[in-house]
Amino acid sequence: MKEELTIKFNKSMKAYPTVYKLLGILFLVICLLIPLEMISSVLFERLSSRNQAIEDITSSWGKEQNIIGPILVVPYRACHKVWKEEITNGKLEKREVAESFTANALFLPSILNILGSINPNKLHRGIYEAVVYSGMIKISGQFEKPNFEIFKVEEKNILWDDAFITLGVTDLRGTKGSIHIKWGEDRFMFVTGSKIDDLNSGIQAKIKGLNAVNQEIPFEIDLKLNGSKQINFAPIGIQNNVKIVSPWTDPSFKGNFLPTERKIAQTGFEAEWQISYYGRNYPQQWVDKSSELYFKNLNSSLFGVAFVSLIDSYRNIERSTKYGMLFITLIFTAFFLFEVLSPIRIHPFQYTLIGTALCFFYLALLSLSELLSFFISYITASFSVIILISFYSFKILQTGFRTLIISSELVAIYTFLYIILQMQDYSLLFGTIGLFITLSAVMYFTRNIDWYKLDQEKV
Repeated sequence: MKEELTIKFNKSMKAYPTVYKLLGILFLVICLLIPLEMISSVLFERLSSRNQAIEDITSSWGKEQNIIGPILVVPYRACHKVWKEEITNGKLEKREVAESFTANALFLPSILNILGSINPNKLHRGIYEAVVYSGMIKISGQFEKPNFEIFKVEEKNILWDDAFITLGVTDLRGTKGSIHIKWGEDRFMFVTGSKIDDLNSGIQAKIKGLNAVNQEIPFEIDLKLNGSKQINFAPIGIQNNVKIVSPWTDPSFKGNFLPTERKIAQTGFEAEWQISYYGRNYPQQWVDKSSELYFKNLNSSLFGVAFVSLIDSYRNIERSTKYGMLFITLIFTAFFLFEVLSPIRIHPFQYTLIGTALCFFYLALLSLSELLSFFISYITASFSVIILISFYSFKILQTGFRTLIISSELVAIYTFLYIILQMQDYSLLFGTIGLFITLSAVMYFTRNIDWYKLDQEKV
């Protein structure tokens, strides 16, 4: 039985050699997924090392900074009714009693002006670098005198002497020097702790004389801080005017609001935001019991600028490996057609070496891009692979013309891939068009091949 199956299989291979050759090549292409997957694993390992190095740098310098505030907090006395169990005349009875407690009313400024001067820099740890910045942030504006009528709180229950200003800062390790607030004609110093449960990290300054104020209260805060990656602000004013200037030439504007005006040049950028409070989902004042919801909405309204490139080399390499299988198939197709249409024969081992060389491109690109710019790394890696395969193909294909075709195809493939990697919004469209043209070319040049007759001639 085994001998009969062997004889039938041998006859089938002799009857359809082209089909079995094609199946063998497809199997080899699938096997080459293994080294591609191993390269992807190395990529993510290196990416993890890069991220850990950046985390180590930013943890000591200052992390991404979110500036929320200033917020005026005025405590007040309130009461609520609760049921308590008491023993009266030997019986357990429930009585409704009033209990007093202290709550906070929070008020946002009517006008918020922010002027920031951000100076980014690059710090290195080994071969990795992190974008950090030093900033001088001037926060100014004014508060209206708190109106407790909306909360139905009587004047006698307002604790004016316990009022304070709180300012949210994500990473206080990035602050430099003492921080003060100019409150009207007075000046008060901030201390650590926001004193607001829903504002995890921040500073607060106790203020005086708020009950004697009958008009708007202007304020000014000068904040020097370090940070990394990006800086964000919250549009807590009725009118919000924010201006950021920086020598960074590749800003990425983030968050719910884009700048109304921006100027980007080789010397840096200027960006201005003018935001109305109608574009957010929280009011100008609230009390403790509503804080969790309103602070959640407040955090979702942040906007700012990031000081990192939109796509780094690791992201480019990750995208390029996704095209590895396709490019291996295209190169193998060219060799297969040369084998079918000419008397030359290419051994599966030779296909394997060519496929391995194509996989080597991604490993070379990854290792070089950690030391050089992505463009130079890409040119070096692709040129090395093209030269290697071209010299090897000259012996296999036996003529310079066929070798030239393979070399031209490799140049076209790597050029095509580089263009796709530089695109973002149109990469899918451009890639689809390129693959359609390639498929059309293969169909055109193989349209006159009689595959059944070809198998008979090779028997």
